[in-house]
Amino acid sequence: MRLLIGKKLGMMQVFDEASGKATPVSLVLAEPVTVTGIKDSEKHGYSAVQVGYGRKKFVKRPQVKIGSFALLKEFRVDNGKENNFHLGDQIGLDIFSKGEKLDVFGISKGRGFAGVVKRHGFAGGPKSHGQKHRVRAPGSIGSTTPQRVVKGKKMAGHMGSKRVSVKNLEVVNIDSEKKIIFLKGAIPGYAGSLLELRSRL
Repeated sequence: MRLLIGKKLGMMQVFDEASGKATPVSLVLAEPVTVTGIKDSEKHGYSAVQVGYGRKKFVKRPQVKIGSFALLKEFRVDNGKENNFHLGDQIGLDIFSKGEKLDVFGISKGRGFAGVVKRHGFAGGPKSHGQKHRVRAPGSIGSTTPQRVVKGKKMAGHMGSKRVSVKNLEVVNIDSEKKIIFLKGAIPGYAGSLLELRSRL
C-alpha cells in the first residue's frame, strides 16, 4: 500500500482537449512526508508506518527528537510490508501515477446543530392549514412500548465534523513541480484541511 498526506486546496474543472468535456476535479497539495517510525507485529503487536507532515514554527524541547513536524500520522500496513519502509525515507507524489484509483480520508465540514430536515433529509409536516410552526418538526419519535427513545433514532443534533472516506477516485493529473494532485470528484473537508491519500493496492 502506498500512502501520503495532503492538504485540500479547492475544486475546479479541467477540459479534455479532444472532446472538450469538462471534468470536476479536487486539488490536493501533497508535499513529501518523512518516515518517522516503523512498528512490526513481533515487537508492537501490529504492523504500521508513522510519517511526519509539514513543519512547526516553534518546537518544544521534548519534541525535538521526533522533529518539528506539524502532524504525525500512523498508517496500518499488511504484516511484513513495514520492511519496505526505512526511517528517514521521503515519500512524495512520484508514488502515484495518472489514471490510477485512490482512497481519500478526511474530516467533513462542521454544520453545527441541525434539524432532522437538514441532517437526515426528513420531508417535514404537511404544509396545510393549522400546521404553522410544525413544517420542519420531526413528528412522532417512538411507540407506546417501550416508553423511551430507542437508541440510534434519527433526531436533531450535531452535524458534520466526522471522518469520511471517499473511495475509488481517479487521478486525473499530477503537477510534480507544484506538488499538486488532481482527483476526479469531490473530497471531504474545507479548503486547508488535511487528507489521507491511499492507493487501492
